[in-house]
Amino acid sequence: MIRRQLLLRCCLLLLSGALAGAALAAPAATLPYDENAEPTAQLQSALAVARDAHKRVLLVFGANWCGDCRALDSAFHEGPTRSLIEQRYVVVKVDVGHFDKNLKFCTLYDMPIAKGIPSVVVVTPRNEVVYQTRAGELADARSMGKDGIYDFFKELSSRPAGY
Repeated sequence: MIRRQLLLRCCLLLLSGALAGAALAAPAATLPYDENAEPTAQLQSALAVARDAHKRVLLVFGANWCGDCRALDSAFHEGPTRSLIEQRYVVVKVDVGHFDKNLKFCTLYDMPIAKGIPSVVVVTPRNEVVYQTRAGELADARSMGKDGIYDFFKELSSRPAGY
């Protein structure tokens, strides 16, 4: 009887360890920013797709550790914001780490991350800037909520230039 209880406890301990390991590993698969991505190559590909689809390119600068970046990304995948983003933009996410990654790429767009992340730059398929955040407009995405994020991008999508 004691052996059976000991065996059962060992099995439960192993199972709980496996489940905990799986739970810790799961968030990595859902992180919005690919820390190994090459933004210049991604941009070139996105510009070609945008040209063919008559869309703009939305460059989203952020980091996986940033709660506001993750809130913005979550909004991009739900409800009316998802539809708006899919209809109007080809999205390129640029990981800036702890403000120490892809900085050379950021300088191509006049350092949109200077006042916080997430930050965005919208360009035409010819890589002409239509809009860029300059004052941390999205740096409080968690406070904006999904409706505020939708309203921001709805207004942004109506700006003229390019497609």
